[in-house]
Amino acid sequence: MNQQYKLPIGIQTFSHIRLGGYYYVDKTALALDLVNNGKHHLLSRPRRFGKSLFLDTLKELFVGNSALFEGLNAEHHWDWSTKYTVLRFSFGSHYYTNRQALDESLNVQLTHQETELGFKPQFKDTCKRFADLIVRANKQSGQPVVILIDEYDKPILDAINLPDIAKENRHYLSRFY
Repeated sequence: MNQQYKLPIGIQTFSHIRLGGYYYVDKTALALDLVNNGKHHLLSRPRRFGKSLFLDTLKELFVGNSALFEGLNAEHHWDWSTKYTVLRFSFGSHYYTNRQALDESLNVQLTHQETELGFKPQFKDTCKRFADLIVRANKQSGQPVVILIDEYDKPILDAINLPDIAKENRHYLSRFY
């Protein structure tokens, strides 16, 4: 069997890789190990080391997209009957050189998450909205809520040469988290 695989250069979507016939190194055993051995994890690796792809893999695992995991370690080691609500945030698509940019980004992302779950915002403050969203999603599904945050440090790194903005962004994120 001489099957040709394409390299997934720049692709950060697990489903695109699995359905598109791209080469994929099975990291689902590592994903299961993370899930089964802890509650909170910080994945800190250099840029372009696959963190976004790994987060997308985790998302697909938790939402129960079993077809994407056929032939992988997780296929026979995950309870596919249990589905979790996944709240995924990314700070990768904006520049955070002013405090308003962070607030706008989170408001857009929260609105998207609330809309997907059929919720109307109960609060204007992003921190209160996030906490409320977690509680409501948990009540709706009856399962713990999975929260995935990509590019978590970008709002601080974007403002690294603007110390006051970097400090404001750090404070804002610490309240949000």
